[in-house]
Amino acid sequence: MPKIELTNLQKSYGAVSVIDGLNLTMEDGEFTVLVGPSGCGKSTTLRMIAGLETVTGGEIRIGGRDVTHLEPKERDLALVFQDYALYPHMNVAKNMSFALRLARYDKSKINSRVNEVAEMLGLTEYLNRKPAELSGGQRQRVAMGRALVRDASTFLFDEPLSNLDAKLRAQMRAELALMSKRIQKNMVYVTHDQVEAMTLGDRIVVMKSGKIMQVGTPEELYRSPANLFVAGFIGSPTMNFLDGELFEENGRLFAKGNGFALPLPDKRKAELATHTGRKIIIGLRPGNFFMGNGENALELPIILSEYIGAQSVLMSELGGQTITIEVSSEAPIPSGAPMEFLIEEEGIHLFDSKTEEAL
Repeated sequence: MPKIELTNLQKSYGAVSVIDGLNLTMEDGEFTVLVGPSGCGKSTTLRMIAGLETVTGGEIRIGGRDVTHLEPKERDLALVFQDYALYPHMNVAKNMSFALRLARYDKSKINSRVNEVAEMLGLTEYLNRKPAELSGGQRQRVAMGRALVRDASTFLFDEPLSNLDAKLRAQMRAELALMSKRIQKNMVYVTHDQVEAMTLGDRIVVMKSGKIMQVGTPEELYRSPANLFVAGFIGSPTMNFLDGELFEENGRLFAKGNGFALPLPDKRKAELATHTGRKIIIGLRPGNFFMGNGENALELPIILSEYIGAQSVLMSELGGQTITIEVSSEAPIPSGAPMEFLIEEEGIHLFDSKTEEAL
């Protein structure tokens, strides 16, 4: 499959810059997810790759070929939209085969291809139905099927699941993941949902205000966020942030805040030595708290307790700030009384309070 390369890509609407010098390489056969809040430029980037938006500056290359100013039909791409964009007067088979019929493919080849993709997506029994007779999830499958029958080199998805309810979205995520493994094509997927990004992407591109904040695998982004924005965006429940500073005592390095001091791993001492005494932001994942006592245990009040089966999500207070804690629990944890918690040292994230970059 062809590699997609974006070099110093720029997009402006008059004096307003939407994409500012974006550089990104998407490897062949890779499922790349562009994720970020509304207005970050992820859909605009996808539409420029597709040829639906003109490029203000920079270059787009697909398989080494400069496609920056080529028409969409010359790029060998298939796009799945957020709103399905199905023809209401055509049945499923005709919707799926539309591009092939337009290109005057042989009828037997069209039927063979439509049946093959319909079987893959579980649509065989719906081929004679019209969109109005289908559920939201089935319509989205038809939209995907229409892209798949074209056998393009690359598939572009622009928030395809955002119109579905939570249950259908989870089901379609699983189907998309299986489909990507089955067809082994380049896929570029846009979403604002970090859960979608984490479960689908081989690599995730986190964007903010037209810039790339970090590129990496789901595990890399979760375990080693490059900055405060990525740390707060990736992970559910979101990371807790506390004001603090670094200090050393008896040969140990601590992240100190209002009324607490967290010991840091010894292996980080050398790299953090130059930051001692500086103001920092301490990041703690809700899942890095453990019930238990010991030398460095924190006694925290349980303000609110939400029992969700095998886990409880707790609201507490640390350093004068509200925090979220997520712990395994076979039974509901009562609110009101304080509890002792230990924090996994390896899971303590530190950020420069001025630059917001990870330390």
